[in-house]
Amino acid sequence: MRQGSTVQICAGSFIFFLKILKIPVKIYKVVELIFSMKIKVKEVQRKIIEKGNGNRVAEEEFLSILRWIVPGTPLRAALDGALKVGKGALMVVDNGNLTGLLDGGFRINTKFTAQKLIELTKMDGAIIVSKDTKKINYANVLLTPSSKIKTIETGTRHKAAERTAKQAGTLAIAISERKNEITLYYKNIRYPIINTDELLRKANEHLQMLEKQRELFDAYSEKLTRMDLKNYFNLNQAIQVIQKGKLIQRISTDLRKYSVELGKEGTLLRIRLKEIMIGVERETDIIIRDYAKLDLDQTKLVLNALSYDEILDENIVCQILGYDNPNANDIIQGWHILTKTSLSESDVELVIGKGENWKKIANVDEEYFYELLGEEKAKTLKEDIKKMKISYNI
Repeated sequence: MRQGSTVQICAGSFIFFLKILKIPVKIYKVVELIFSMKIKVKEVQRKIIEKGNGNRVAEEEFLSILRWIVPGTPLRAALDGALKVGKGALMVVDNGNLTGLLDGGFRINTKFTAQKLIELTKMDGAIIVSKDTKKINYANVLLTPSSKIKTIETGTRHKAAERTAKQAGTLAIAISERKNEITLYYKNIRYPIINTDELLRKANEHLQMLEKQRELFDAYSEKLTRMDLKNYFNLNQAIQVIQKGKLIQRISTDLRKYSVELGKEGTLLRIRLKEIMIGVERETDIIIRDYAKLDLDQTKLVLNALSYDEILDENIVCQILGYDNPNANDIIQGWHILTKTSLSESDVELVIGKGENWKKIANVDEEYFYELLGEEKAKTLKEDIKKMKISYNI
């Protein structure tokens, strides 16, 4: 694929990918259903793409870029200063891939300061800074990226910034004096920089939403635990927990970006976010293991491709789990309950891997597990189950 092109996942290529993973035929139908309902599967990044391997951007890679422009950094001071004086500007970081994309201008080779960059914005051309942003290399440069690279922008400056970022795989920043806004372009990412006050407002809104979703997640999970202990298979309840778990993870991703962009102002936000997220991913994964007909990784692959609205559609989640409708009945494996006991995850896997299900595990004597777990662990397991039942008045 040509460097700078945007990766798009279509139904055919995504299903082909599932076949490579040897996912059962049933899930193909689920994926085809998703696409037939016009669900746009977003590109899921798995790792940082090194130089020459394309323009895809992993979350951690992009967050490291955002840290360059947090409030208090010299680069952010320069950008805010240029915006305040009402000057448009275009700045590009030279990562070694700009050869052939620069025309004209003049070499400066001076130490980077906010005041110098603000003064240089009085000229029309682009400003080229070093890879570590400690030096200003060139000013008044004309950027000449390929016009074949797709762009959603309309202004000349922003088109040049987006195309250069995609073609060179680098960071480009455009300042619009008319719109009074700063836009960051990094590889295939376009990210508008929001002022600190607006960012704090958005972050607080997301945090309140996240706290509410965590309360619902805990309540739904508690209700599911009670049902599991009674050996009552309730797919509807499991779907609700999974939906809330995935929503929390998605909202936390947005909040994490805000916290990074806020710099020191985001310290309390990061602490609270960490507190709210404790145990959410693990609990969600365990319930997926208990209620999905496919394995955990395969199910998560499809669930993670859904948008907010699609996650909230119980029929879509239901079919991804491998069932025709939310009222389906099946056997509870026991992951959700057993991981709440003193057994390690490897011991739980041993028990369930033996072909046991929760109904049998809950009713057999402790001696049944002596050979598999040892006498001490078997006794502890039965005691833990008994205590859990008592605590839930079962």
